[in-house]
Amino acid sequence: QVQLQESGPGLVKPSQTLSLTCIVSGDSIAANDNYYHWLRQPPGKGPEWVGVITYLGYTSYTPSLKSRTSISRDTSKNQFTLQLVSVTPEDPAVYYCVKGSNPYSYDFWGQGTQVTVSS
Repeated sequence: QVQLQESGPGLVKPSQTLSLTCIVSGDSIAANDNYYHWLRQPPGKGPEWVGVITYLGYTSYTPSLKSRTSISRDTSKNQFTLQLVSVTPEDPAVYYCVKGSNPYSYDFWGQGTQVTVSS
């Protein structure tokens, strides 16, 4: 059974960089046809797709966040990381790491981590 666990600071100051890590167990992030996403859910809104890193290490981001977002991975630790630079008051949300078996599926979810932006 695949399990995903997010970790990172719950509080970030405006203009700083948010860095979240997702540790994956039960499967290799480099295994064929594995797609690892970050999604976020702002208060009172539906989930928003942030980006994905594929089993080959390719990345793709939602256009509205592309200039501020980076997803990377460490296959030796079986984890992947989201970096969001220059955080704004629009970025507070519950952030989820998610595994899919194709680019458009969200099959296994982490429990989510709350991120607040405040000085």
